Amino acid sequence: MTRCLNCGAERDADICSACGLGSSAAEFSFRVKLLNRTAVFLLGALAFIVAALRYPAVELDGILIFIGVLFFLTLGLVIYVERRALRHSELEVPKRVYFALIPAPWLLAGLLFINGALDHYPVRPEPVRVVGKFSMPGPIPIRRLDVTSWREGRRYERIPVGRFDFDRFSPGDPAIVEVHPGLVGIPWVSGVSRP
Repeated sequence: MTRCLNCGAERDADICSACGLGSSAAEFSFRVKLLNRTAVFLLGALAFIVAALRYPAVELDGILIFIGVLFFLTLGLVIYVERRALRHSELEVPKRVYFALIPAPWLLAGLLFINGALDHYPVRPEPVRVVGKFSMPGPIPIRRLDVTSWREGRRYERIPVGRFDFDRFSPGDPAIVEVHPGLVGIPWVSGVSRP
């Protein structure tokens, strides 16, 4: 007994009794759905990057590593599902896991956006000293200042900054980092200024 690629119903003939599609038509329908849902997933990943750049969390590196691992695992899963569909193998479980992972980047993007956009708590200025600078060119250039940490048990923090702030600070300069507590408890940085 196999399942229909289109609707997931059990079928024992070439034509599915639930949706009325043959195996070739069901495979085509399934691949179209897979492509559309993958596009939704990729748009969610872009929305996450926009939200992470607009309201950069203090722990941005860890968040980016998490979403990167999730992104590549999900793309690997969609390739696995597509290859199993080509072989007409059973794929209900990996298909459902993949479909469950599609909203993950959208949810994380919404969480970061709500955390920063609706945060009306007072800004907490933290005095720091610039230790180093990091710049990586590309379509989305990354510029960061390495500063002494204000948190317990940490030596350095990497603060994302714009081109103006990156150019006006040098290693050894004192600075004030504007830290927001975040609506959902994820601290984020709104800027760096001189004391």
